[in-house]
Amino acid sequence: MTKQQLAKIIWEGANNLRSKMEASEYKDYMLGFIFYNFLSQKELEYLKKQQWSDDEIKALKDDDEYGQDIKNTLGYVISYDNLFSTWVELGKDLKISNVIDALNLFEDKNIAENKKEVLAVFLILCVQA
Repeated sequence: MTKQQLAKIIWEGANNLRSKMEASEYKDYMLGFIFYNFLSQKELEYLKKQQWSDDEIKALKDDDEYGQDIKNTLGYVISYDNLFSTWVELGKDLKISNVIDALNLFEDKNIAENKKEVLAVFLILCVQA
């Protein structure tokens, strides 16, 4: 995804949310999606550096041995179906339930086990903001 595509998605999301809630509320959602996109891209970059094929990436599950290896290396793992780029590919076929399920799974599989590290990252982000 290019910076222009990301900017367009963020702008469209902000416009949509702006009509439904206060700016202080929707910025948290938008920043969360930006961070999730960042993590998704970092995982894909890592897999490409490890010379994973596109088919191998598409078969990635967060709960198999490869998923555990990725988690041990990166500190988190996101299955292919839940990557931000997969959501973008789905386009209008993406359902809100896909996003909710993916974020809940991400929290259960990653944040619960790394709570101290995750809180430290968010504290750093809050201090710098």
